[in-house]
Amino acid sequence: MTGFNWAEYLALMAVFGIGAVSPGPDFAMVLRQSIAHGRAPAIATSAGIASAIFVHGAYTILGLGLVIAQSLWLFTALKFIGAAYLLWLGISALRAPAPTPPQDIDAPARRTMPLGTAYRIGFLTNLLNPKAVLFFLSLFTTLVSAKTLVVAQGFYVGSMAVMLFVWFALVSVFFTTPAVRGVFYRLGQWFNRLTGLALIALALRVALTQRH
Repeated sequence: MTGFNWAEYLALMAVFGIGAVSPGPDFAMVLRQSIAHGRAPAIATSAGIASAIFVHGAYTILGLGLVIAQSLWLFTALKFIGAAYLLWLGISALRAPAPTPPQDIDAPARRTMPLGTAYRIGFLTNLLNPKAVLFFLSLFTTLVSAKTLVVAQGFYVGSMAVMLFVWFALVSVFFTTPAVRGVFYRLGQWFNRLTGLALIALALRVALTQRH
């Protein structure tokens, strides 16, 4: 790519990487999917989370993200839709039966959720998070020059999606290893209570998100 700004690209990826590994709704969802439903649904959820980055990137490059961030009613609508979705997931977790360990704890984690459903959960978790909108906008506003070609910006977005997928795929693999699964299985119903309360707390955090 002629004239590609590697300094801008690496700075963007470094800041995005720090944000990606920070605990939030995406991490909480991948953790829950890993323990409750197995490795394949967790990785499918990771793919959904990463796919939402393309949507965030598209409206940011087109300038629509700034409209959302500056429009009080649009931002408020997105905020409460996202909070309601996380609240629903949290209540569902509280009501779910405790994860049941297999007879052979060393066996691969069983898949207990359709991959399409898992993908959709991950996609909506990231898409409806207003903090992701603001984070994405602040990244591009601060680190990406207005002179950067659209094709280069598209490459940036694709790289961010790949980074996010690789990170959460690794998280999925880690939390579905037998030793780690065993720890969470011993929590029994407390696992659902803790993850459900965590998702509800994240819903409240999203609902209280303010524009800056």
